[in-house]
Amino acid sequence: MFSSNIRRRLRLGALTVVIAAAALVAPTATTATAATGSTVVGVASGRCLDVVGNSTAAKTRVNIYDCNGQANQAWTFTAAGELRVYDGAMCLDVAGASTTSPADAQIYTCNGGANQKWRINADGSISGVQSGLCLDVSAAGTANSTLVGLWTCNNGGNQKWRTTLAADTQPPGVPGNPRVSDLVCDAVTFAWNASTDNVGVAFYDVYHDGQLMKSVSGSTLSTSLTVVGGVTWGLYVNARDAAGNVSQASATVPITPPQCQPDSQAPTAPTKLTGSAAGTTVTLNWTAATDNIGVRAYDVYRGGAKVGAVTGAATTPPATTFVDSGLAANTSYPYYVVARDAQANVSAPSATTTVTTGAACGASVCAVTQIATDTDIPWGLVTLPDGTILYTRRDAHDLVHLNPATGAKTTVGTVPGVDNTDGEGGLLGLAVSSAFSSDHWLYIMHTSPSDNRIVRIKLENDKLTTSTEQVLLSGLLRNKFHNGGRLRFGPDGKLYASTGDAQNGDNAQNKASLNGKVLRLDPDGSVPSDNPFGNAVWSYGHRNPQGLAFDSQGRLWEQEFGNAVMDETNLITKGGNYGWPACEGTSGTCGTAGYIAPKRTYPTADGSCSGIAIVRDVLYVACERGTRMYREVISGSDLTDVQAYFNGTYGRLRTVEPAPDGGLWLTTTNNGDKDSIPDNSNEKIFHVVLGE
Repeated sequence: MFSSNIRRRLRLGALTVVIAAAALVAPTATTATAATGSTVVGVASGRCLDVVGNSTAAKTRVNIYDCNGQANQAWTFTAAGELRVYDGAMCLDVAGASTTSPADAQIYTCNGGANQKWRINADGSISGVQSGLCLDVSAAGTANSTLVGLWTCNNGGNQKWRTTLAADTQPPGVPGNPRVSDLVCDAVTFAWNASTDNVGVAFYDVYHDGQLMKSVSGSTLSTSLTVVGGVTWGLYVNARDAAGNVSQASATVPITPPQCQPDSQAPTAPTKLTGSAAGTTVTLNWTAATDNIGVRAYDVYRGGAKVGAVTGAATTPPATTFVDSGLAANTSYPYYVVARDAQANVSAPSATTTVTTGAACGASVCAVTQIATDTDIPWGLVTLPDGTILYTRRDAHDLVHLNPATGAKTTVGTVPGVDNTDGEGGLLGLAVSSAFSSDHWLYIMHTSPSDNRIVRIKLENDKLTTSTEQVLLSGLLRNKFHNGGRLRFGPDGKLYASTGDAQNGDNAQNKASLNGKVLRLDPDGSVPSDNPFGNAVWSYGHRNPQGLAFDSQGRLWEQEFGNAVMDETNLITKGGNYGWPACEGTSGTCGTAGYIAPKRTYPTADGSCSGIAIVRDVLYVACERGTRMYREVISGSDLTDVQAYFNGTYGRLRTVEPAPDGGLWLTTTNNGDKDSIPDNSNEKIFHVVLGE
């Protein structure tokens, strides 16, 4: 059936090869006859996926050939996501476990490897779970014996297949009754009731507050976790099947482990506090305090009121400097600093130093004014053509019109169909049409009971006209965390959206999935003809991106949350792969060819940044866990002269947006951030005056 002189092999580029753990003895080739299974037929060729020469030997390639009912064309799709042939004796396999296109498809002894797991997609493509690449007929050939390999998914007819093999698209049910036992200072046992699935649960993924802690097999219903004494976490679990479908998350179980070493001894007072002023910005420095176990933070007081904090970690002491910005000119300010350990023992205050500001700003951040408060979490925020503000309230599902000059607020309406996730879903991103003054369109990204979606609704006479609602994009997977959610119109007139991986990293590398991506749409929701993959995907390999902003050159910058190591700022390129889940910041296999490195990374303790804004080619980054705003100068394609402002002054910062006067709008997210309960917050919205 197969002749070597008509074999068309893929031309091999640079491949990243992982050698199989052990070589297997090839079975003797046989001539197989008819067997049970289903055919997999190429749409473009009408020919069957076929094992070359009827061979059962390991590493035999696959090709397309006239359908003939023989065993080398009879495939079964297992609950583990394998494509088996020869009555289940051999598996379809990616040679060398390659994740880079082109790659060879072959048969191999079934071993449970990730390079033997496949997805049968609704669009007719078959993609590798490990690589995200599509099963592809070489050079779009249609002739008998044309080899089949893996290639970047491109929606071509040579990547489409007809088969009666069932694609598993049904996610498992929610794991029930999550609970903890044996809680000690550094460990806890976490257990749950089994989930159900139409095929079978393959894994359980255990998280705290959106961070993956560990994955266990589908037969495991409890596990021991390492925790940190005195730190409150929310534990939950997701079920995942072999096809990569992920359940919605279980309920959250909060834990606060006791301290491993009781400590009632306070640190010594910081010493040698000094301060200097540059315009209306004050910089403080002091000598470190000491403690019997370790100093964890310094709290900075101005005029007797706490204005900021400098924090460290269990293995990293806090810095001994603090910048206080946006002060009044020609004003004297008294400061002192106290030290704090991990068990909240507080030192005596340092000596007080008084610093007098200069006559003018002379700094990058000149003044900060609180313009509003809210009992819910302000998430998306835009400036309307008249200079007023419109913002979304994440958990309450309504929009508020704010006059920043007077502080007057008007609720303009509730967005229909919004649902919470007992986490970070809800009413999220907001954008306004470039022709808003005439067409009145608001663009909104939100969680629904079944998905995340992008809609547009008209705002007329200061009211949402919900009868005008149009769903532009639906079917984005949702979960407790990792929903993304930012919207931004680009200078090209297209709508860009950031989507999270829905707590399944495989989604980020699957270009047929819209999760873990930056998306690009026409204003009416259609897909632009110049998008790289024939769908809404603009870039991929993202975990939970939330910040989007364009610079003066029209380039798109993006901010995303890492898991537990690094957050990152990226410069987005068309069709670019940013590496998740193999790569987190610069950690993992980030040197792999084809992965685009971030322009800046942040330890998660200093980052967990959500929103970004660009003003005069300076990037401003609002950080939650890091409780600060970074200022970073865009120089070429690099971020330089990085400075941190408001370190602990206002707490967790969610959204930063350009203001029409050349300054910034800035919002907090301090209370109720992870529970989806409406109106249990106490948040603030600020206006920030910027210097040159």
